[in-house]
Amino acid sequence: MRIYLTAVVKSKPEHVAEVKTILQDMVVQSRKEPACLQYILHQGSEDPSLFVFHEIWENRAGLDAHNAQPYLQNFGSKAAALLQEPVALYFTDLI
Repeated sequence: MRIYLTAVVKSKPEHVAEVKTILQDMVVQSRKEPACLQYILHQGSEDPSLFVFHEIWENRAGLDAHNAQPYLQNFGSKAAALLQEPVALYFTDLI
């Protein structure tokens, strides 16, 4: 069963460039994963500290494997210092 996920990332203003670089690398790495069907990153037009991922994963096992990747774990370890708030995750169903 496919997993549809939106992740909202809010950078601290002084870390926007660093967060953007990290997130762009996450896109490159995530798209290499076998279970990744879509991994798109947006940046806020009016608020450049806002980043939004739109993701589609083949199944839960694929998403779990993604979450265990070293590059994602590395971002998680830096998140408290770089982000204004925890990443917000929204799981949805395609209608």
